[in-house]
Amino acid sequence: MLSTVLIDFLEKNAMQYEIVEHSISYTAQETAEMAHVSGKDFAKTVIVKIDGEAAMVVTQGHRRLDLDVLKQQLGAEEIKMASEFSFEKQFPDCELGAMPPFGNLWNMRVFVDTALTEDEFIAFNAGSHEELIKMSYKDYETLVKPKVIAA
Repeated sequence: MLSTVLIDFLEKNAMQYEIVEHSISYTAQETAEMAHVSGKDFAKTVIVKIDGEAAMVVTQGHRRLDLDVLKQQLGAEEIKMASEFSFEKQFPDCELGAMPPFGNLWNMRVFVDTALTEDEFIAFNAGSHEELIKMSYKDYETLVKPKVIAA
């Protein structure tokens, strides 16, 4: 099931988007493949703890997040991956691991990899392991206002 919080937000802001249904998948690479989307156009959502505070980092689906680089860029003392169970209650209308990259809807800072800013369109989990949303990167940026970093 799609995140109702996300869909309501997109509709309220009159954004154009496409819902893409695909076979169930749990990894960014699998999801991109099932939905026939390039791994570079798939926006993978990663939840991290930055000096104890949960934040969302959005990167290309085929890339690995380098926590040391992120720590240096943000001037943080500590950055670590958050366990899924530590934040599952924060996204009540999303399946675990299928959170959309809209941390602003859940009171979470959002950082986006500069590589995604070069894409005309991005695709991302929309709260479900069987559906994703495809929309223009510019519209995403307008709605989320993420801080751009080189992850």
